[in-house]
Amino acid sequence: MIHSTVNPVQTTAGRRSLTNQSDWIDWKWQMIHRIRSLEQLRDWITPVPGEIEGIKRTKSFFRWRITPYYASLMDPDDAGCPVRRQVVPHTDEMEDDVDLLDLDPLEEQAHSPVKNLIHNYHDRVAFCVTTECAVYCRYCLRKRMVGDGTQALNREELQEAIDYLAAHTEIRDVLLTGGDPLSLNDENLAWIIGRLRAIPHIDIIRIGTRYPVLNPYRITDDLCRMLAENHPVWLNTHFNHAKELTEDARLALDKLSRAGVPLGNQTVLLKGINDDAETLKELFHKLVTFRVRPYYLYHAQLIGGTRHFRTTIEQGIELMEQLRGRLSGFAIPLYVLDTPHGKVPLTPSGYRGRKGDYVTVQAYGGEVWQEYNPDRDPTPES
Repeated sequence: MIHSTVNPVQTTAGRRSLTNQSDWIDWKWQMIHRIRSLEQLRDWITPVPGEIEGIKRTKSFFRWRITPYYASLMDPDDAGCPVRRQVVPHTDEMEDDVDLLDLDPLEEQAHSPVKNLIHNYHDRVAFCVTTECAVYCRYCLRKRMVGDGTQALNREELQEAIDYLAAHTEIRDVLLTGGDPLSLNDENLAWIIGRLRAIPHIDIIRIGTRYPVLNPYRITDDLCRMLAENHPVWLNTHFNHAKELTEDARLALDKLSRAGVPLGNQTVLLKGINDDAETLKELFHKLVTFRVRPYYLYHAQLIGGTRHFRTTIEQGIELMEQLRGRLSGFAIPLYVLDTPHGKVPLTPSGYRGRKGDYVTVQAYGGEVWQEYNPDRDPTPES
């Protein structure tokens, strides 16, 4: 059993709300007691005017929820806290691109042969099995659907998607996403995974989840046993800042690793949160110590209300260059832009050109090397 290191809640007024420890580490308790009003939020932070007004003005555009666990990671007195900025509404979201709120930047709906099943790659699909999440992140790719019960799948619609997968023998890899798949209880999640595992041509099941970040108590012994019975199951987490890598998160990730689940992480590059080399270096290094491999660094998508989070692509490329040589190769993720045509690497290659049989490359420190590398096959002997 996970034993939480989180103490009873320290409120901004200096009071302590005595929460029973067994309640605190119950993932369902965390979900039931999510913060969803300004009054509740005041028990955790001192909201600044931009947050107070943001809660009012964004109400009709995008829902917000914060688990008590994640709220406990917020700095109560610093509105620039990298945890706080990811989840508390702000008037910055009402900048001039809010009309893009309903935009589907990856044209997922155009690639959906059945509801919430995205078949963009020949042999892989993304299966949005729920529209619910533990917390509604302010930069969410799927703002158009997250938290909207009308877009959720019922059992009949889930089966329709599974029937599509069974009929398309080219599909070998299924990513369970949403929303967040771990929002489902074990019974419903096992029902989905069991039916996928019964399809002979599906080799790999992946889960994309932020629960280890937002509500790590979801990673129970029962969940890990169920996943272990259905291998190969891979899981990608979504840590954006080292402050999220708590002892409770480590314990949850350790349980998954011990259940044989390979772990990766997908970070979103967010202005003012992780857009400097030292912050990214600390995050990626610490992930590796938690036995999680940094997988992707996503460039923030063109979603309404997120202009204040977006860097330029050139800034992202420069950050990746600054990390070269400062971290082990497996600790550096691939910087990508997700597009309707798939993920495009945004890596500045060390390749600097060719002259005859030599290729010029540049190392991270600026040193130039010429590698003998003929661009033709040797002439066969006669």
